Parts: sequence; C-alpha cells; structure tokens
Amino acid sequence: EVQLVESGGGSVQAGGSLRLSCAASGPIDNSFALAWFRQAPGKEREGVASIDSRGTTHYADFVKGRFAISKDNAKNWHLTMNSLEPEDTAMYYCATDSWVTPVVRGKIRTDFAFWGQGTQVTVSS
Repeated sequence: EVQLVESGGGSVQAGGSLRLSCAASGPIDNSFALAWFRQAPGKEREGVASIDSRGTTHYADFVKGRFAISKDNAKNWHLTMNSLEPEDTAMYYCATDSWVTPVVRGKIRTDFAFWGQGTQVTVSS
C-alpha cells in the first residue's frame, strides 16, 4: 500500500517562504502523477500544483509564479512556496495516483487514490 508523509509546514510572516516535502513508501514508481492540495478552514480542498510522469507541471492560478513543484525521484517530491500571503494559510496535502495526467479540463483532478495526513502552513500579516 502506498503511504505518504508530508513535512516542512510551519508559521511564517507574509512574504516569507517554506518548502514542503512529501515522502512516499510502497509500490509507487515514476509513472505516478504527484500533486499538492490545500484546505483552509471552512473551504473545500483545492489543487495547488501537480507534476506528471513526463515532468509536466500544472499550477492553480492563485499560486502561479510563487510556488514550484519538483521531485527528486518517484518517492520524494516538494512544494517550494515563495511570497507567501495570509490567504495561503491552510493544511497542505500531497497526493499521488497512477494516471498519465493529473489535469482534466485545466484543473487538477481531486480523486487521487493516495493522500498524506497533511502539514499546516500558517502565514501571518
């Protein structure tokens, strides 16, 4: 079974940076698509960034130019977040699944099979 563990969350001031990491274990290989999501209190979970097996990345409009998704290998990937804003405060989750592409009609699909427990990011003004 695939298991995911996030790390790197914390509290920063607006304008600051954080780097989230996701470590996977189990039967996952380079064919899997990888993604980051977030959920703020009282809001729905939303896709932040994704990367497919070919290295193609996709970003939600609200993070373009500020966040970057990357991967070291099939089992370790990251979300580098710069110019953080209070509106970025949320629980951040990594997710993975064995799809060719994690993006449908311009949006990151939400029905990933495997999810981490989340890491909290708090941005103060």
